[in-house]
Amino acid sequence: MGFLDRIAECNNADFSRLLPFSVGAAQVGWIDPKFARILQRFPGVFAVGARGVSLAPSLDTPAKRSKAVDGVLRQLTQDKIIKGWRDETYAVNPLGGGRALLTMERAGVPHFGVRAQGVHMNGFVRKRDGIHMWIGRRSKGKETYPGMLDNMVAGGQPVGISFKENLIKECREEAGIPRRLAARAIPVGAISYAYEGKTEGGIKPDIQYCYDLELPADFTPRNTDGEIAAFVLWPISRVARIVRDTRRFKFNCNLCIIDFLLRHGLIGPEHPDYAAICRGLRR
Repeated sequence: MGFLDRIAECNNADFSRLLPFSVGAAQVGWIDPKFARILQRFPGVFAVGARGVSLAPSLDTPAKRSKAVDGVLRQLTQDKIIKGWRDETYAVNPLGGGRALLTMERAGVPHFGVRAQGVHMNGFVRKRDGIHMWIGRRSKGKETYPGMLDNMVAGGQPVGISFKENLIKECREEAGIPRRLAARAIPVGAISYAYEGKTEGGIKPDIQYCYDLELPADFTPRNTDGEIAAFVLWPISRVARIVRDTRRFKFNCNLCIIDFLLRHGLIGPEHPDYAAICRGLRR
């Protein structure tokens, strides 16, 4: 195993078998043909063809599209096809960039292969023997990836809040980090991938915006929303070994940590896979 294996695991989507999902002329996602057949039940909302799926032309405003799609998602949730309703909406933007064309309940986003965005924060402490990183262990009661290791703070990016405010909110909820301290987090870039997994269903061609927060030695995180069971502070060398040699972390957290290792010189140009690792974090 190695760092490139973690990157490959996050980029396992096979687009050759998927159908493009479009709003007008703009592609906004990718749909599995099996799910497309389910959408044929809703001809007033979706037009399903051999070459792709699109929203009905009559849905010609973001508000109309959002309302119509929400009704479908609620029905599919009732039918137990979509699971884990969050009451949290994400923006649906063209894959090539542009303004949101509608909003969609978070639980439905992977089924439509819509690009979700989120914030991931690496919290770390500098000690005499080097960098130590705070790692969370997800609650065993979580709907997705229960019991796996996680970044100190992470969360999806909902509609109606800035990335920085979202991070500050997640810092408070997930790790008990006060606002004055969370506000020191530094945006350091983004990682992207195209993941196809059974846990959430569908495709995740996502972007995660990465932040670093150097924490005081006397700070101990405390979860307040029940999503993290415990925190541990490990030497960065141990974190790196776990990422490199195991699948103990939630899949995309590996990429955020690898990015940290690159930026802090803990994976350097002497590594035989250095260039490939750098390229692999942004697909």
